[in-house]
Amino acid sequence: MSRILVVGSVAFDSVETPFGKAEEVLGGSATYFSTSASFFAGVNLVAVVGEDFPEAHIKSLSTKGIDLAGLRKVPGKTFRWKGYYGYDLNQAHTLETHLNVFSSFNPEIPSEYTDAPFVFLANIDPELQMKVLEQVKSPRLVACDTMNFWIEGKPEALKELLKKVDLFVINEGEARELSGEASLVKAARVILGYGPKTLIVKRGEYGALMFNGGSVFSAPAYPLEDIFDPTGAGDTFAGGLMGYLASSNDISEKNIRRAIIFGSVMASFNVEAFSLERLDRLTLQEINERFAQFKVLTHFESI
Repeated sequence: MSRILVVGSVAFDSVETPFGKAEEVLGGSATYFSTSASFFAGVNLVAVVGEDFPEAHIKSLSTKGIDLAGLRKVPGKTFRWKGYYGYDLNQAHTLETHLNVFSSFNPEIPSEYTDAPFVFLANIDPELQMKVLEQVKSPRLVACDTMNFWIEGKPEALKELLKKVDLFVINEGEARELSGEASLVKAARVILGYGPKTLIVKRGEYGALMFNGGSVFSAPAYPLEDIFDPTGAGDTFAGGLMGYLASSNDISEKNIRRAIIFGSVMASFNVEAFSLERLDRLTLQEINERFAQFKVLTHFESI
């Protein structure tokens, strides 16, 4: 089974939604990604936390098969984010962001991680994402995420990075902003022109779209009765996607389509509770059962 290298943030979140709130709970892009991916493959995590980061969280991540040799604990406070969602759960509203030790994050990849065949560059400065790629040895598949902050602030650095990326995962608002196109089909054509072989556009409760230049694949979101907190859903989606690709060691288009469904399965569980609560009690049986339900959900007979 191939291992995945992920570089991103480990943080504390304070979140309020119409269905409840949570204070100072474990979050961060690398945290959600790693937890999700760990159901399928081994994960090597590179991130930075402050001296206030509890050993209980480190132990919890380790028990999931996540290698934390690349998690540095330094003097200072851990990255914190505070926000809320209204009834439109696709839109997060930021109230406070305190980067703390994350503001000086300079990812150094442990030597034992540099030959990881699968690399995921979670949402950080594209210049740092490029620095990670300079430290790894010929990965089989490189995937990355970004956000509107970097699209607006460092568009040229992001475009240089995309020349070296195989799979690019962003949400639909970011796709439109990066491309300057309102149509997602036109946006995909522009973004693929920057270099990535495959583009996956996350659409929240409306599912996901995959473009690879030759075909388009549309995956629905799972219809849920209970949604408590969408924080980290995109990173959880990416973790399921990359985890399945690493576990199968197959990066064909056919298998990427299957991996997108596993990503959607993982994201559907994540939103059922705050922080990692649902993922912490999730089982492989539940994952496989929901994957089967996705197949039924999307099945139809030809005329």
